[in-house]
Amino acid sequence: MPLIKKAYYFLIGFLILTITAVSGQDQKVADSLAIIYQQDTLKDTAKLALLRDLSFNEIKDLNLALKYAEELISLASINGNNLYLHSGYLQKGNKERLLGNLDEALDAYFKSSEAAAKANYLKGEGTAYSAIADVYTISNNHRNAMLYYHKAISTLRQAKDSVNLASAILNAGDEFLTNKVYDSALSYFRESTSIFDKVNYLIGKAYSLGNIGMVYANTGKKNLAETNISEAIHILEGLEDYYPICVYLISMSDIYFQKGDEATALDYAKRSLQLAQQYGLKEQISNANLKLSELYEKAGNLGESYKYYKGYIAYRDSINNIKSVQKMADLRTDYEVAKKQVEVNLLNQQKQNQRLVVISLFVILVLVIVILVTLYWYYRTISKEKKRSEGLLLNILPGEIARELKVKGKVDAVKFAQVTVLFTDFVQFSRLAENVEPEQLVRSIDFYFKGFDEITTKYGLEKIKTIGDSYMCACGLPTANKAHARNIIMAAKEMIGLVSNELNARDGISHFETRIGIHTGPVVAGIVGIKKWQYDIWGDTVNIASRMESMSKPGRINLSETTWREIKDEFPCEYRGEIEVKNRGLLKMYFLL
Repeated sequence: MPLIKKAYYFLIGFLILTITAVSGQDQKVADSLAIIYQQDTLKDTAKLALLRDLSFNEIKDLNLALKYAEELISLASINGNNLYLHSGYLQKGNKERLLGNLDEALDAYFKSSEAAAKANYLKGEGTAYSAIADVYTISNNHRNAMLYYHKAISTLRQAKDSVNLASAILNAGDEFLTNKVYDSALSYFRESTSIFDKVNYLIGKAYSLGNIGMVYANTGKKNLAETNISEAIHILEGLEDYYPICVYLISMSDIYFQKGDEATALDYAKRSLQLAQQYGLKEQISNANLKLSELYEKAGNLGESYKYYKGYIAYRDSINNIKSVQKMADLRTDYEVAKKQVEVNLLNQQKQNQRLVVISLFVILVLVIVILVTLYWYYRTISKEKKRSEGLLLNILPGEIARELKVKGKVDAVKFAQVTVLFTDFVQFSRLAENVEPEQLVRSIDFYFKGFDEITTKYGLEKIKTIGDSYMCACGLPTANKAHARNIIMAAKEMIGLVSNELNARDGISHFETRIGIHTGPVVAGIVGIKKWQYDIWGDTVNIASRMESMSKPGRINLSETTWREIKDEFPCEYRGEIEVKNRGLLKMYFLL
């Protein structure tokens, strides 16, 4: 491979890394997350985030990382979560590309861009387009590479993501440079330099300037080439990144030699050799010596050519020579030590045996200590993980149910004669969700549901589950409570108060009005299945409570007749009359005042 091509692929490797791994991967993170994954206690968004982080950070086993990405894709598809679907396909594409499966990588990147577009996630969409373009670049498909670089650049401009935008522009410029479209390459490199400079991203700026120098060298503008290459080298020296400097210098040598400027070509090659020798860059010492030998040979100076070729051979053989000398020295040392040991053994056999016994006892003692420390650490780790698992279980299930599950390995279904069930729902949530960034929407729901959790805890209610923007809780289970209806009413009033107080707040999240519906009656409660346990309730009471919510109005609490009978002596209500309910006929309803 010619050296100019080596430099080009060196740059492409850097840029792909910039786009696909802005934050560093960490195998230790993957190993710790794998423990949580094996416990299989997370669900919904937490499980999606875990799989995303696992697939990103797993670097020693690409096939395992691919498995995590495919599981993320499957779960995100089931949940209809386009943000995590985008992440899953992006990570799958990255792993397939590293495994050399370019067709599979390209397919995954396309699906990643589609999911990001559905989620209105411009940064993710632009990142996927850049990855698609990189695959086309590797495949020498210039037309499609430029098509998707332009799409990436356009999208990332809208996303205002400076580093990824500049990287995409620099990659596109590299594609033009490779295809000798020098005017376009220069324009792109200038823009990437400007952006990198504004955000003080020095290594990106250095590569942009270096590539500008390559364009000028190819177009015969020697002084400008020197100026930009020199500035790039100055930055890279400040970053102590000398390897690419040597590559640039050899590449410049090739360019000027092809143009017939042998003196300049020799100068660049000599500078590369001097720098490589100064910082001990062995591979570049070899490359520079070989390049100088070739240049002098083509110039007809066989003496100089032979001198540098000897330097190349000497370097190439130096490692083997060093190893040979070291091996001989080791053999001689081993012989001398062995000879001396025989003498010592003959003269002091008894003393040596005693010494060996002492050493053996010491080693055994050290091993026992190591084993005890290891066992203690293992016990502490197991205890810590056990407490953590129990904490997670209690966060998912009521304490009484969790204890039954641990003792019996299952939970028997129980029928409760009198339970009050509450449903909430945010008004016009679906319409607002279409026009709000997903992250903001999740923060908004999280704010309100945390408030609802605090209220349910205060009044001894049992949170059953959330379904989208709906929140469901009940009172009177898993332990019977005579004040079940009163406690639900008190909680409902505080929930309405929380939502009402926040309605006009300007705190960077979305605010809604809410409806609440309440019904009292019998339910069956328990746990079903063997994975992703959830304490749930069933029965007509649940369905009617849901109908009470859907027939309520913004900012109001709608009660069924059975709940009204429980609380009428303590809380004033307004009779609404008999209202037609789907699949239930006419039901009497009351607004809590």
